[in-house]
Amino acid sequence: QNLGVRNTLCCSANACRQAHIAQGGSLDFNITFDIILKIFYSLYINIKGTKMKALKHFKTITHHRHKVIANCFRAGIGAQGLRHDLSKYSPTEFLPGAKYFIGTRSPNEVEREDIGYSRAWLHHKGRNKHHFEYWVDVDVDTKVYAPVKIPYNYLIEMFCDRVGASKIYGGERYDDAYALNYFLRGKGKRAMHPETSAELERLLTMLAERGEEKTFAEIRKCVKKYGKTANY
Repeated sequence: QNLGVRNTLCCSANACRQAHIAQGGSLDFNITFDIILKIFYSLYINIKGTKMKALKHFKTITHHRHKVIANCFRAGIGAQGLRHDLSKYSPTEFLPGAKYFIGTRSPNEVEREDIGYSRAWLHHKGRNKHHFEYWVDVDVDTKVYAPVKIPYNYLIEMFCDRVGASKIYGGERYDDAYALNYFLRGKGKRAMHPETSAELERLLTMLAERGEEKTFAEIRKCVKKYGKTANY
């Protein structure tokens, strides 16, 4: 397809050259037009590449969202799951996501490596309560910013999110221990409330050792017990 576009541009260029020379124009026009042709072709390739990455990014985040929604229904928080990650479709998050899309890692990581921070992530974490980074506030005793316990329903959405993301980015490498291994690799670097971290690790360990059916059965019991409180 790219070759066809290039051939079309070249044919148009040759026709313009011949018309220009027939009217007494100089041959310097050829050099100028070649430069313009290369610029237009480069723009075409860039635009086409951007559109393809945008489409792939859209498919990825939508596929992930559907997996998380399914997990949320299994966990007993289906209505909450329907609102999962809707901010990813906003221009602030979608455009950087498309630009830095590679398919095997989060675009946020790639953007962070490029400019030192992720604009999409800064927007996302402040609007989605299933991320532990949302739950940082001033400690009433120390007056210093510190992580607080996440309400149980959002902790479970975080569990569903991690399992869904693991399936998307893990692909054929995914197994029930994938999400736990990812969690453990970053455990020492994560500013999460220790009780929230312990409960999330407990559930991920159960998933790794006992599978999805038994883990989601346990989660449903805990959701009924703790609801929207942080009394776990």
